[in-house]
Amino acid sequence: MSKNQINFENYQSPFSWRYGSPEMRALFSEINKRKTWRKVWVALAIAQNKLGLITKNELEAIVKNQENIDIEKAHEIEKEIKHDLMAELKTFAAQSGKAGGKIHLGATSQDIEDNADIINFLKALNLVETKLKQLLLVFAQKIEKNKDLVCMGYTHLQPAEPTTLGYRFAAYAQDLLLDFRFLSYVKTQIKGKGIKGAVGTSASYHSLLKEKAHNLEDLALSYLKINSFDITTQVYPRKIDYLILTVLSSIAQSLYKFAFDLRILQSPGFGELQEPFGAKQVGSSAMPFKRNPINAEKICSLSRIICAHNKVAWENAANSLLERTLDDSASRRIILPESFLAADEIISQAKFIVENLAVNQKNIQNNLEKYGPFSGCENLMMQAVKNGADRQIIHEAIRKASLAAWDKIALEQANPLVKLLKNDKIITKFVKSDQIAQLINPAKYIGLAPKRCALFVEKLRLSVKEYKTIS
Repeated sequence: MSKNQINFENYQSPFSWRYGSPEMRALFSEINKRKTWRKVWVALAIAQNKLGLITKNELEAIVKNQENIDIEKAHEIEKEIKHDLMAELKTFAAQSGKAGGKIHLGATSQDIEDNADIINFLKALNLVETKLKQLLLVFAQKIEKNKDLVCMGYTHLQPAEPTTLGYRFAAYAQDLLLDFRFLSYVKTQIKGKGIKGAVGTSASYHSLLKEKAHNLEDLALSYLKINSFDITTQVYPRKIDYLILTVLSSIAQSLYKFAFDLRILQSPGFGELQEPFGAKQVGSSAMPFKRNPINAEKICSLSRIICAHNKVAWENAANSLLERTLDDSASRRIILPESFLAADEIISQAKFIVENLAVNQKNIQNNLEKYGPFSGCENLMMQAVKNGADRQIIHEAIRKASLAAWDKIALEQANPLVKLLKNDKIITKFVKSDQIAQLINPAKYIGLAPKRCALFVEKLRLSVKEYKTIS
């Protein structure tokens, strides 16, 4: 829906026009929902025709009006009868003439709604999966490009040991690869209610067709190209909604961490990365100099929505008492579409950020020079112990020298650690002073990071490629 088609005089959800792609919005549109309901009604009618319950002419009349959505008429009926699906049914039936009297024969509302939901949820998951796949491949490029770019690593938000920028990117991509595989699994578990009637026993269909009731369900589902659960109540297991929201929440968690880290790394204290910022983009109405990380902040903000919705899905499944209550109905209209749209938005935003991310190598080098010497202290300590020193004594000597160096850094002076260590008689007793600078050189203390980046990228691309061939 374009902005000029939206009535901005009424409340509009930001997901109606601000967040999510047109493709995802179309999937959860009122028009598509009703078209999918009618698709299920047509599938039921096709099956009933094959089993002798509906004539060929009646089926043709029903199929003929399948796409003839009249929302205004349906809403007018709904005002009176207070049932949205029944209002759509009456609209469809009136359009189909005498054949309209056969639509929905033996069915309950959830025979239609639940199967329609599953059809659209699978399509929505495919959209998410495609975008996630694209994001993973973009990350693969960044990992390759930066696998050897040494940068400072941080634990507790304090300088720790060096890593590489590619290795850090690989950590984010590895989380997303787990999400990608989880999504693949969840898709295999998603099934519809099938055609099973009011409480799932198929009593109405058995009354109409006796033992052929199974054939009715098989025929209808074959047309819809979905599978159904063996056992249902009035609805398919609401645990499925919880699984869907769980995988979307898992993706959101991965992207939240990436975006939050990015917000830290592009703050002036670090200044190592910068998300895209347009030439005419405004950072603040009051402070013209601001370059706020609004894309990363948006990812974090929408991710929390998905996480919160996941809790509601849990409650819906838990509160679906006996064969069914309506505890889930109103919230499902919100949490499922909005979670899909939010996931769609944050994956797209992450891809945009990663593709256009600016890497400030000068600041990376500055931070490495300022804090990097500390990170090589472990290497120095190990070498001293190998040469006969007592580890605890060497540890204490390095600790004192490091604290003295921190005091100088706090005064905006260059890191004097190398000089302090060279002048320490305890340390130089076991390590030659001319070896110290090389031993604590952060660029030489990144272990297997580049190699592991290369191996991971190979595995990532293979995983995406293999999945493409079996999906």
